[in-house]
Amino acid sequence: MGDHVALRPVREDDLPLLEGLTWDPETAGEFAQFGWFDPGLWRRRWAANEMIGADGGVLMAASGEVTLGFVNWRRQPCTPAAYYWEIGIAIVPQARGRGHGTEAQRLLARYLFANTPVNRVEARTETGNIAEQRALEKAGFAREGVVRGCGWRDGAWRDGLIYGLIRADLPS
Repeated sequence: MGDHVALRPVREDDLPLLEGLTWDPETAGEFAQFGWFDPGLWRRRWAANEMIGADGGVLMAASGEVTLGFVNWRRQPCTPAAYYWEIGIAIVPQARGRGHGTEAQRLLARYLFANTPVNRVEARTETGNIAEQRALEKAGFAREGVVRGCGWRDGAWRDGLIYGLIRADLPS
């Protein structure tokens, strides 16, 4: 795998990978396996708008011809007149720990700031997901706080962390 990461639109042939990264315990990993849910979700989203719309979207992270995983974003209202983006990521097991997730999240945040008027991009992760915490910090996100008991996974409530990046944080 090369070190260069790029984001690209989802193609129909990416749908099995999206399903694996969200439903298959081996592929999803400890922090992204939330049980079985809506098996038609990805295919319906693809059919509706090829996974990019006004309220969010999904892009694939790739290095050359090798698909590394995906990033996504969702509109979150914060006042009647404003919103921010909440982002997420899933990387294939063989690409983890190589900086690809850091670069993909950095690229997504820059894309969102360049193409939408938001002032804030936010990411959340579990307190136990040290690798994701490091990736977010390397991508320029600041740890802002703990959200107690916010996520249900593997039969237990989990504490989460909020990370934020605002326009003023970006280097000139």
